[in-house]
Amino acid sequence: MAIRVAVIGAGPSGLSQLRAFQSAKLQGKEVPEVVCFEKQADWGGLWNYTWQTGVDEYGEPVHGSMYRYLWSNGPKECLEFADYSFEEHFGRPIASYPPRSVLWDYIKGRVEKAGVRDQIRFRCPVRQVTYSHDTKTFTVGAHDLLRNRTTSESFDYVVVASGHFSTPNIPHFDGFHSFNGRILHAHDFRDAMEFVGKDILLIGTSYSAEDIGSQCYKYGARSITVSYRTAPMGFSWPDNWQEVPLLTRVQNKTAYFADGTEKSIDVIILCTGYQHHFPFLSDELRLRTNNRLWPLGLYKGIFWEQNPKLMYLGMQDQYYTFNMFDAQAWYARDVMLGDISLPTQSQMHQDGAQWREREEAVDSAKAGILFQGDYVKDLLAKTDYPTLDVDGVNDMFLTWKHDKEVDIMGFRDKSYRSILTGTLSPLHHTPWLDAMDDSLESYLSEI
Repeated sequence: MAIRVAVIGAGPSGLSQLRAFQSAKLQGKEVPEVVCFEKQADWGGLWNYTWQTGVDEYGEPVHGSMYRYLWSNGPKECLEFADYSFEEHFGRPIASYPPRSVLWDYIKGRVEKAGVRDQIRFRCPVRQVTYSHDTKTFTVGAHDLLRNRTTSESFDYVVVASGHFSTPNIPHFDGFHSFNGRILHAHDFRDAMEFVGKDILLIGTSYSAEDIGSQCYKYGARSITVSYRTAPMGFSWPDNWQEVPLLTRVQNKTAYFADGTEKSIDVIILCTGYQHHFPFLSDELRLRTNNRLWPLGLYKGIFWEQNPKLMYLGMQDQYYTFNMFDAQAWYARDVMLGDISLPTQSQMHQDGAQWREREEAVDSAKAGILFQGDYVKDLLAKTDYPTLDVDGVNDMFLTWKHDKEVDIMGFRDKSYRSILTGTLSPLHHTPWLDAMDDSLESYLSEI
């Protein structure tokens, strides 16, 4: 009987897995039957924007956390697929910080070229995954929303590529129940135009706080206040932007902070992160971790140590994204094809403990970037993934961090050189602060 692989999710990680198998097939290798389950109506994961929040028309929790006007917050040259350059896709060089619609088009272009769409079952969320130690197979139960019927099938391997930026982590503060404004999590933020003329309080100092605040500033919020738990982000913010210690309580529309200050606000946006949430997995298969560079229990950051026939892609806190997902997918593919052998469970555990010990010593963004770069190198060394200059990407990340420190509202106007083609990206026709249209057509126009 042919080997069968279930891939859960058709976002960047899941699509990397499909592309990895297609690459092996092009080389004449015999590859498994691959079935990808995707709960949304189209591929692209978070890059597939929807206006919906809460639940969709089928009563399913909305997966997407994407919002209008989002532009890449890092150089596109740092996430470029090693087998598919931006120049190949667009037919010419483009600027270094594209908006969401451009990145989604790029992601789709590679898998359209690979011809893997027929392996994906859209509108088909996975409900349950269990493993039988007798048959050595997984049973995957899914719900075909379009036909309103459930299916149950056996697979030899399962790849969890459903991401971890969809289930909000929502804290509580005194007074939330009676706040006279609006409270929402970043997951439900969709359009900065909603907050024109508003006084906004952001709780958290993650990338989402930085970017949502920047979007709201760009589109006309009256003021942005960021409340931090441990330390401020510390950038040179505009005049109507301030960082304050942690919120202690709200009363009516007044927010009170740990340093004794207060501020009248209209909106509270919780930029407080996401949970690794896999309700469809049985307890013995479920990864439990917070967001960090090295989650324990995953050999090579991929293989569930308790049962390495189960794999997770993209579960790390991320500097590297698309090309790291590729490195993981190629490695996972080669294990499934028998080209890479896994060590014993105790050896896997020991290897993970060593990586975690090293992660514990990471004390800066630079150290984190270099740590993750070394992780990507470790994966690439074992597979035939096209050459990727990881040291060059590391250097670009470090330059990016510097550019943000110099000008947090202008760093997206910088240009970087492609690791793949050597081409220096052109400047965009409009500075980011003035570019109000985030459409692909506007971005690629010559004006």
